[in-house]
Amino acid sequence: MRIIALGINHKTAPVELRERLAFDEVAALSALGALKQQNPSGEFALLCTCNRVELYAAIKKDCDLAADDLLSTLAECKGIDASAIQPAVYVLEGVKTVRHLLTVASSLDSMVIGEPQIISQVKDSYRLACRNGFTGKVLNHLFHTAFSTAKKVYSDTSITSRRVSVAGVAVELAGQLFDKVASNKVTVIGAGEMSELLVEHFKQAGCKDISVVNRSPKRGRKLARKYSIEHHGWDQLGEQIRNASILVGAAGSDEGFLFDRDSFADLLSKRRKGSLLLIDIAVPRCFDPAINDLENAYLYSIDDLAGVAQKNVKFREEEVEKAVEMICEQADDFMEWFDIRDVGPVIGKLKHRFEQIQRAEMEKFFTNCSQEHVCRQSMETTVSRVVNKLTHCVIKNIDQVAREQGAADAARLAHRMLAEAEEIAAKAGDKEDAT
Repeated sequence: MRIIALGINHKTAPVELRERLAFDEVAALSALGALKQQNPSGEFALLCTCNRVELYAAIKKDCDLAADDLLSTLAECKGIDASAIQPAVYVLEGVKTVRHLLTVASSLDSMVIGEPQIISQVKDSYRLACRNGFTGKVLNHLFHTAFSTAKKVYSDTSITSRRVSVAGVAVELAGQLFDKVASNKVTVIGAGEMSELLVEHFKQAGCKDISVVNRSPKRGRKLARKYSIEHHGWDQLGEQIRNASILVGAAGSDEGFLFDRDSFADLLSKRRKGSLLLIDIAVPRCFDPAINDLENAYLYSIDDLAGVAQKNVKFREEEVEKAVEMICEQADDFMEWFDIRDVGPVIGKLKHRFEQIQRAEMEKFFTNCSQEHVCRQSMETTVSRVVNKLTHCVIKNIDQVAREQGAADAARLAHRMLAEAEEIAAKAGDKEDAT
């Protein structure tokens, strides 16, 4: 099989392009279903965050499905022309795909290195694909390798201990605009994971007047209870904006901006004096970029936060290098498994033939043995142990050949041994099973 990844991220595409290809859960399932219908034997998973949209696929080598076909399907599901995003798309294959996913999961490819949200987003994307039958043996192993690698990077380096999340950067930005962040009213639009992180960071900054507004009252009230903040219904959003000093948008929609320039200008005309900081971390975005042109409105998108992150986050080079070494090592281990995975069925057949030979030889021995009823069971157990130990030696050596000489040589060795075992089994009198 071939392992492929293609996508766009904050390094290759601005937010206005990323939001066009953004998939919510329903749209992701639809896209994965379309891909599976085109290639029933393929495996697919779609990772979509505010900073990236990436498709991971495992398809048979003889399949004529190319990366352009995969991209066209994704674009079609979003109702856009693939040529509009093609210049920003990167395509990876083989070990490069493996290293990329491990790097993403370990937060080394994030806008803010060491941010904690990405691993849960990768897990959620994988669970969605796996739960609905879009993954298989290859992608299952790949994603679990990514999870274990990320855990190792987080525990064995100081990267996460010095991280600054996107939510943390947003609060720092507020500190640059207002002398006393704690004395300002904060309104958070949305009640998802990122909204919760924002609430945590603003509370840590000393903010006491925090409110959350969410389309789903149940989810909004749950977040409010957890952090002892205020919850307001969606119909009160305008009033909350008029009274806020800091407004965070974390609830985008495929239907377009939550506020365009004109509608927001009307809200600004009714609010009290003073600056209004708008931080839009949603993809698709909440606020029309033109809002930044309004007087006393300071709008920052998630891409704008990257500049703040670069000033605030400094990591020791040796720690990053250490993490990269871990990723390369784990990627190589995965590729070893990937390259020899097809040898597994051959080894299974080989073991079966060894067992056939064992049974045939035991039958021969006891044909003329008068003590069969006394010693047969204990002798069969002993011989079975010997065969199992010898089989283990064979498997170990095949694995060794795979590591030192490559999967192709290991496969040839396994097939050659299987052919010889089948010949012996046939001569031993088990011809019918050996065919």
